[in-house]
Amino acid sequence: MRNIKLTLEYDGTNYSGWQTQKNTPNTIQEKLEKALTSINKNPVKVYGAGRTDAGVHALGQTASVMLDVLIPVDRIPMALNSILPDDIICSMAESMDMDFHARYDAVGKKYRYRIYNRVIPSAFSYKYVYYYRPQLNLSLMREAATTLIGEKDFCAFRAAACSASNTVKTITSIEIIDKDPEVWIEIVGSGFLYNMVRIIVGTLIEISSGKIKLEDIDIILKSGDRKLAGYTVPARGLTLVDVYYN
Repeated sequence: MRNIKLTLEYDGTNYSGWQTQKNTPNTIQEKLEKALTSINKNPVKVYGAGRTDAGVHALGQTASVMLDVLIPVDRIPMALNSILPDDIICSMAESMDMDFHARYDAVGKKYRYRIYNRVIPSAFSYKYVYYYRPQLNLSLMREAATTLIGEKDFCAFRAAACSASNTVKTITSIEIIDKDPEVWIEIVGSGFLYNMVRIIVGTLIEISSGKIKLEDIDIILKSGDRKLAGYTVPARGLTLVDVYYN
């Protein structure tokens, strides 16, 4: 038995998120477990570092799985990719200590949100960006982003369905990058609540538009009231870029 760490990239457009669900086989975890079971000849359980939502993409998702098969570790990606759908790719496999767990050993994640900020939308990138027509005020958004960095209670920045008991999270950086005609918002943190990144982005957009004032951010954080924060931007613009380990 070997404990294998997988690095994955996928287009989440056609999937109901990462996590296996009873009402659909169309999840990343289900497709991965089915492919790995075919290779392993015995059923396997895959543990992902993060449970990306329906429509969310990944460039650097990680997962851990116990395998019986003696296939060389460097050949696992090729074997997997020959079975997986074309929109799910294993880019790397590594042998790990038996106690490694992709989710519980992760110390941080990096997400990227892409906004297509031009009058005319794109026919080619619409699956991966949020089209937002009004010109964004990047300097104001950057100023607002600095107030969210650090260890804070992000209760106001989570979806109503979030069941996390601890809403205190640490954001280490928020970069707002001009990639004309796109704007990329890259957020690195120790962990994230359900829809937290998408609500942060929606809040920054509403600060740009003047709907939320810069000085309101502290009030929103202290209130813990979801209604005071910005809207939840669409899933298609979000990508899990990297997962960090010690």
